[in-house]
Amino acid sequence: MPKMKTNRAAAKRFRKTANGFKRGQSHRRHILTKKSSKRKRQLRVGMMVCESDLGRLAQLLPNA
Repeated sequence: MPKMKTNRAAAKRFRKTANGFKRGQSHRRHILTKKSSKRKRQLRVGMMVCESDLGRLAQLLPNA
């Protein structure tokens, strides 16, 4: 039986934590001068993956 392979695209986007998976936040890469300080501050916080997506992530990252 072949080895189970990790989906490399998912591995680059999600990090395993004690409470689930952490994902990055969008709209934080460029054109930051026109965004308000409040908006940038709220985008700074790491987001957790929704519970409905955890089953799909378990298939993509079997070794996590």
